[in-house]
Amino acid sequence: MSTIAYGWESEWPAPAKLNLFLHVVGRRADGYHLLQTLFRFVDHGDVLRFSPRSDGEIVLATPLPDVPPEQDLTVRAARLLQAEAAGRPGVTIMLDKRLPMGGGLGGGSSDAATVLLALNQLWQLGLPRARLQQIGLQLGADVPIFVYGQNAFAEGVGETFTPVSLPPRWYVVLEPPVQVPTVEIFRSPHLRRDTPAVAVRDWHPGFGGNDLEPVARTLYPELVDYIGWLSGFARVRMTGSGACVFAEFERREDAEAVLVQLPGGMRGWAARGLDRHPLADLDC
Repeated sequence: MSTIAYGWESEWPAPAKLNLFLHVVGRRADGYHLLQTLFRFVDHGDVLRFSPRSDGEIVLATPLPDVPPEQDLTVRAARLLQAEAAGRPGVTIMLDKRLPMGGGLGGGSSDAATVLLALNQLWQLGLPRARLQQIGLQLGADVPIFVYGQNAFAEGVGETFTPVSLPPRWYVVLEPPVQVPTVEIFRSPHLRRDTPAVAVRDWHPGFGGNDLEPVARTLYPELVDYIGWLSGFARVRMTGSGACVFAEFERREDAEAVLVQLPGGMRGWAARGLDRHPLADLDC
């Protein structure tokens, strides 16, 4: 029995994540990059709802523009989980998309993780969280952290976690008007791939930068204006492979005071850093 009451009538949260730092420390023989990063969840994100189907079909009722259903991570996640289930259950998925695509906030990965967590409960599969993380890794490197459910220092290709307790913070997040394909950043010959690795104990608030940011700024100059404006208030970092950038503040009032000065034409929001994923207490 779950420690929190979620059912078919519920809205299921899919929060954004921020990379408080992101270093590329090497590359495997198969081409995958070895990373170190610190994931933090924030209280802003997408919302999903689910309805049971008796025909065994997986249907996304709210398809994203230019994303075929067979490529959508929510549909792919449901189909992978369906393969683990007896009786071939079906589901209709409704996605309220609030996070930008190609923003580095993990929106699609978070949606997929919430699908895995939700349907594991709604279909009464009883799969352990570790198994859901394995399934999630087939969908993308960021999916497992959302299933894991804790703010964490991550290593490997981003799938090995050490939980980290983080201080209360607020964030101003800006959304430049571009979508940054992650693969384009990682394929760049200009990407630094030899940042020295550190131990978890060496991390502290304010540590490190984002090795992907110089490449993203060169390929997408729109980022420069957003970073420049927000830099007038606090240190700015890019999250993931971009395009979103953020600054950290100790108090909500400080973050909101920056946000009200946002120039016309720029898009952004303030969010509270979470201690853990909203579904971290879901029984798996």
